[in-house]
Order: sequence, then C-alpha cells, then structure tokens
Amino acid sequence: MPTFTREEIMHLGDLARIALTDEEITRLQGELNVIADAINKVQEVAGDDVPPTANPVPLETYMRPDVAETPLTQAEAISGAPVSESGMFVAPRILGEE
Repeated sequence: MPTFTREEIMHLGDLARIALTDEEITRLQGELNVIADAINKVQEVAGDDVPPTANPVPLETYMRPDVAETPLTQAEAISGAPVSESGMFVAPRILGEE
C-alpha cells in the first residue's frame, strides 16, 4: 500500500511551483493516499484476462470521406459578417491602447 509522505507532497508542490501550507500538505497527503488506495483496488481486480480499455462502451467514429472541395472566396467568407473592411472581418478591440 503506497503512501505519500509529507516530503513527497512538499516536493510535488515545489515541482509545480505551488507554495503549500502545513494544513494543505496534510490534506493533500490524505487525499492522495485515498486515490492511491482506490487505484490499487482496481489493479487487484484487473487481471491478465481483462483487456485494457479507454472506454467501457465500444465507440465507432463515423467520418465523412475526405474529398477536396472548392473553398469560399474572400467575398463569400465575409458576406455574413456584421462588419467588414477592406475584405477583412472587423472585431472590437479587446486589449487596451498600446
């Protein structure tokens, strides 16, 4: 049963550049140990006869054929724009004056 030590939690915090208080270290230590225990329980059940899977429900991806088509012209592309200028979309400024 792997357990995370306070030193390991502090090291993880340093790697992530997160300053952790003593209370946070204690809380994270308990939470990570619960997660590690849950992973161990799953690993006990999953034997060699259980194939690994990303999704328990088999899924198929339905894709359309990749057929080249004629792209829109510039005029067609901006035809539905609320505001355009010189063949380009006009959008409101989102950053302040520079």
